[in-house]
Amino acid sequence: MGLLKYTAIMSLDGYIEDEGGKFDWAVPDAEVHAYVNEQERPIGTFLYGRRMYEAMSGWETDQSLAEQGPLMREFAELWQAAEKVVYSSTLEKVSTARTRIERHFNPEAVRRMKEEAPSDLTVSGPELAFHAFKSGLVDECDLYLTPIVVGGGKSALPSQVRVPLELLGERRFRNGMVHLHYRVIP
Repeated sequence: MGLLKYTAIMSLDGYIEDEGGKFDWAVPDAEVHAYVNEQERPIGTFLYGRRMYEAMSGWETDQSLAEQGPLMREFAELWQAAEKVVYSSTLEKVSTARTRIERHFNPEAVRRMKEEAPSDLTVSGPELAFHAFKSGLVDECDLYLTPIVVGGGKSALPSQVRVPLELLGERRFRNGMVHLHYRVIP
């Protein structure tokens, strides 16, 4: 059985993108990127909403990303090797291999995916994560806090859901980022 993890790189005030829709302030340096690659290595399935999928699909469709160095190439290979499920009622077709579209988030189908998974799964994007948290499907959270306050934008964590957490670990990086690893308390 696989764990379902929610992963987000966020500003210190809790946003994954600023009010202008930008997240260039969240780009990890080499030390953080190597750590992220290690954390993503056991992931066998990525669950995305349409916008997050479109942002991440570049790891397969834009060869210039992998050409930027060994860490970028490694992440591209990890991403391409995993299964991807995109939850969208509007996306017509996918642009990447090992990817399928689901029109609606079905908690029971995700529960079965977890039970049958030989490896862990991640859910990315706060809107989709809301449904996963609300359904009691998220097992762990990996939050990367970036040392910046952006003052507004898209919240990294869902509102209108109460989720008790237990801190399992933390890691500080030289660039000021901090990784917080939590277990969801059932």
